[in-house]
Amino acid sequence: MTEDEAEEAQTRVTVLRGRGVALTPLEADDAEVLYGWGADPVAAHEIGIWPRPLSWLRDRVERDIDNNDRDDFLVLLPDGTPIGHIALFDQDIADGTAEVYLLLDPAHRGRGHAADALDTLTDLAFGDLPLHRLQAVTHTTNTPALATLTASAFTHEGTRRSACLHRGTRHDVAVLSLLRPEWEALTRPRAWDH
Repeated sequence: MTEDEAEEAQTRVTVLRGRGVALTPLEADDAEVLYGWGADPVAAHEIGIWPRPLSWLRDRVERDIDNNDRDDFLVLLPDGTPIGHIALFDQDIADGTAEVYLLLDPAHRGRGHAADALDTLTDLAFGDLPLHRLQAVTHTTNTPALATLTASAFTHEGTRRSACLHRGTRHDVAVLSLLRPEWEALTRPRAWDH
């Protein structure tokens, strides 16, 4: 991280803090860092994304920022280093539902940051928004994502067979969810307690 990037990271407003991460609203200038993470072959396979031009991603980030059906955040370490992108999308306030998305920098995987960010996002969803159900969908072979979701109290609801085409192969996807009463029963500290 350059000195200018470190200074900018320190000035970003954080919405909530987890045990070791913070969430800050995604900005259009974050497209470049997202672009690098999206080029990771593991993420591309597990999430089912494919490379697009940076200009396309910039346009999409700008569109998403103005979209009332989603909330996108950059995941930051305490020193302001960006390590991931997490979002609530397809929000349906009438039904109280939304889907979660998480992409972590490959250099920061396997350290508990994903579960910390997900716990922080669920606290926002159930503590500040009128949501009742969060859903996550991932390949059934995405063991790290399944472990993260399970650690964050998501329940495996089922498998959508042959639901995703990626690189010429059909994949099953797991559907997991967390309901408000399940979140309320958790005994862990909430994001606003940090």
